[in-house]
Amino acid sequence: MIRCTIASVSPHYFSISNPFVHPVSGTWGKQPCRGLLQSFILESDRGPIESMAKKHRGLKGNTLPRALSVSLAGIRAGGALAVDSVVQRVIGQGNVDEDSGFARREARHFVKELGKLKGTYIKIGQMLALFGEHFLPSALVDALHDLSDQTEPLHWDALETSVRDSLGEHYVELDIEPEAIAAASLAQVHLARVRATGEQICLKIQYPGLSQVIDADFDAVVRMLLLARWVKAGRALDDWLESMRVHLHNEIDYRREVHFTDRVGALVTDIEEPAVLYSVPSLYRRYCTDAVIAMEYIKGMPVSDPLVSALSQERRNALARGMLELFFQEVYQWGLLQTDPNFGNYLLRLGDRRKRVAEDDLVLLDFGSVLECQQDFLYHLRQTIAAGQRQDGQGLAAGLVGLGCLHEDASEEGRGLFTDFCLNLLEPLRKPDHLPPEYLNARGEYCWARSQLMRRVGKQAALSTTSRHFTTPSRDFALIARKLTGVYNFIAALDAEFNAYEMVESHIRRWQEREAHGAQV
Repeated sequence: MIRCTIASVSPHYFSISNPFVHPVSGTWGKQPCRGLLQSFILESDRGPIESMAKKHRGLKGNTLPRALSVSLAGIRAGGALAVDSVVQRVIGQGNVDEDSGFARREARHFVKELGKLKGTYIKIGQMLALFGEHFLPSALVDALHDLSDQTEPLHWDALETSVRDSLGEHYVELDIEPEAIAAASLAQVHLARVRATGEQICLKIQYPGLSQVIDADFDAVVRMLLLARWVKAGRALDDWLESMRVHLHNEIDYRREVHFTDRVGALVTDIEEPAVLYSVPSLYRRYCTDAVIAMEYIKGMPVSDPLVSALSQERRNALARGMLELFFQEVYQWGLLQTDPNFGNYLLRLGDRRKRVAEDDLVLLDFGSVLECQQDFLYHLRQTIAAGQRQDGQGLAAGLVGLGCLHEDASEEGRGLFTDFCLNLLEPLRKPDHLPPEYLNARGEYCWARSQLMRRVGKQAALSTTSRHFTTPSRDFALIARKLTGVYNFIAALDAEFNAYEMVESHIRRWQEREAHGAQV
């Protein structure tokens, strides 16, 4: 199987019925206003866009109608939930259950309307699915996880002028294939040949006009969430939304992405005795701009490929160890964290697949969502992991206070919620004799897939958020937890069997030695 180096676009797709229509512009239409409740609440089987006569508009001229469509979808959902709340109070069942069948139906309808607007709305919805579990009802988070999937990329005719302008005089140096090999909500990828050398490269091309609409689209989605009563306005929500906005802007900041691609590419070469080789695609800086990233083209396969599953246990274990080692390099050595955990950001470049032991590469892709951690945050994060390794609940709670996940005056129950969650999340890193025996093989090694750890931890997290003692975690902690769960899922996909205690302890020991000598990373 051949995959492009810019794999970040492959897991997130958008739907375009007409390939000549810009994915950001979407579709919209008008109908006589028959009263919002009548038009958007009582017609529960028809969405505001579905019932409109569709009409394509240009990017700039369509921002207001797109935002209006989002707002109307929010009004419909909010009105419906309000009606349901009144009915439930009348029949003596209290306020509407955020996880009721009715709420789930409204969430699906709400997400369906969001998906019809495509482009940046899809990306924002996917971000809400990723981070929204901390402030959105579970019914909506579950629905958002199903938002959008693969479809056609934008036609080259709609991109060519923008690419030509962006590359300037260097445009004529490339033969760009007009058919995209991957597409997403914010960009798509084309292969190209450097005429002078014959080299084949990848071009990640950002859709034109994103910077002009991204804030307006984000504000429109927030307005829709408020109208639909999925969230309540407040300081905690404002902080989370602002951090999400920054995250979204980072995704389209190609200069920043190029910088971190170079930086991580240099860092992986210094990893001592890695379980696998690490590769970061080389950049072709001559063709990198604000809207285009040019990279080496690498052939590889995703972790989900059946050929990967057919590898020997030893090779799958080595790849899994390599992924976990990379996480602890980020946390304990670099202070940089690639926070997007999806499988599309990694490729496997395999040696001879017939061999029990061979040289395999883990290819790292997409550095648009790198988090550069502050020293205070890193200190408390490292302390938290170290306390978890010692099963030290008090030390763990102190670390969580430092990370902004617990208040100093948090109740014992509140502290217990977070410390139990973290202890369970760190389960695979425990000493071998402290691992749950039901998840070990005959050699006493932890079976990452069999443990179903993420399912168990996910259920615990969902219950915790319903407690009055729950405190919304900081954005950085949520990113770390999300990254670690992504690493665990990658390891489980490899069906790996190994114990990680010694690996983690070696990082903790080296860090503590540096701390003792006053060194910082």
